[in-house]
Amino acid sequence: MDEFIDLLQATHGIKTEREVKMMAPLVLAYMGDAIFEVFIRNYLVNKTNTSVNILHRQATRYVKAKSQAITVHALEDHLEESEWDVVKKGRNQKISTSPKNAVLIDYKYATGFEALLGYLFYLGKNERLFEIMKKSIHIIDENLEL
Repeated sequence: MDEFIDLLQATHGIKTEREVKMMAPLVLAYMGDAIFEVFIRNYLVNKTNTSVNILHRQATRYVKAKSQAITVHALEDHLEESEWDVVKKGRNQKISTSPKNAVLIDYKYATGFEALLGYLFYLGKNERLFEIMKKSIHIIDENLEL
């Protein structure tokens, strides 16, 4: 997974703090969503040998808005101020579509969580990115019936 992230970053380079702060929070969330999805899929594939259908259902439990909202609330006291600012900016974005299968507030916090992951990715803070994604697995496992 580390090599995958490195490869993605090598294609367009790591951005400066200023460049990342200029990016729209929803763009950060867009990338964060993709990174988290691949991270969870990789985790599940390496954890168990099962059918794609079961893998998909398991992955959905980790990447759904409710799970990400629970994660970001649990992490709040462990985030740096700049990281929490990114979460808030993502959370506060105007949403043009209504979320499917999610409560609006969970959807907003999930967007904040994904924006944080995109932020860390574009800054090249891979160690912190992986730390947060690994913690999210434990938080979700403890809080949801999987």
